[in-house]
Amino acid sequence: MSAPHTIVSGGTGYVGRFIVEELLSAGHEVTVLGRRRPARDYFSTPVGFLPLSLEPDQASPSSFEGADFFVHAAFDHIPGKYRGGEGDDPQAFRRRNLDGSIALFEAARSAGISRLVFLSSRAVYGPRPPGTLLAEEHEPCPDTLYGQVKLEAERALASLGGPFHGVSLRVTGVYGPAGKGQRHKWADLFEDYLAGKVIEPRVATEVHGQDVGQAVRVVLEAPEAPSPLLNVSDLLLDRQDLLAIVKDKKGCRHPLPPRADGRAVNAMRTNRLRSLGWRPGGEALLTETVIRLLEQS
Repeated sequence: MSAPHTIVSGGTGYVGRFIVEELLSAGHEVTVLGRRRPARDYFSTPVGFLPLSLEPDQASPSSFEGADFFVHAAFDHIPGKYRGGEGDDPQAFRRRNLDGSIALFEAARSAGISRLVFLSSRAVYGPRPPGTLLAEEHEPCPDTLYGQVKLEAERALASLGGPFHGVSLRVTGVYGPAGKGQRHKWADLFEDYLAGKVIEPRVATEVHGQDVGQAVRVVLEAPEAPSPLLNVSDLLLDRQDLLAIVKDKKGCRHPLPPRADGRAVNAMRTNRLRSLGWRPGGEALLTETVIRLLEQS
């Protein structure tokens, strides 16, 4: 049996590269869709490449010919921003990220793709009472354009019928090592703490990019069609606990920030995804990653 061929849009992005590496390690043949060809050594194994535009009139079934799966991880936004990533041009933001995504979904279906994974966001849920555990059956109520666009793309994907099956992964904050020439998401926080600056308390849901990649893989390889909506989250992480690892590793004497009120945070239920065999790395992977990030800085 030949290896599955998977197309990944945005494969060189912050989250996309974790997905590509997971699929490569599982034996998939991968083709990346992106604005520019990745450097030869960007991934651990060579990948194919096709240029990508998120303009709706540029989508073509020819990009997906011969492929089995499509993972749509590309998203056009102001660098470093998702919420508020539309800047001063919300119309173009909607056109590329909603209309462009729908055009890609339809092109992939026309080309015979059997299963598609869309990287959505916890932002589709919108605000909830403090302590609410977010579950896929909750009615979404996004309060940002980012969340609205993700939700509308989810619904468009779900409306496509036939043998084609689409799954939206509602992903929370992703952490992990950055790509070449980039900074990881906690770089400024670690530097500020080590410099003795006052750190504001905060607690948030987090998941390692490696675990996002694993979630994509288990969905693509599931023998039966998975649920069309799946939460992807691992840790409820307090900055005090995160920086305690930095403090210990660096022998730093600066005080840690106070503990935030974790009871007010909306954690995410992941039972559906775990039923497919997904097992995130938890605190052990967090500690291992933070130590590695500090060694590389």
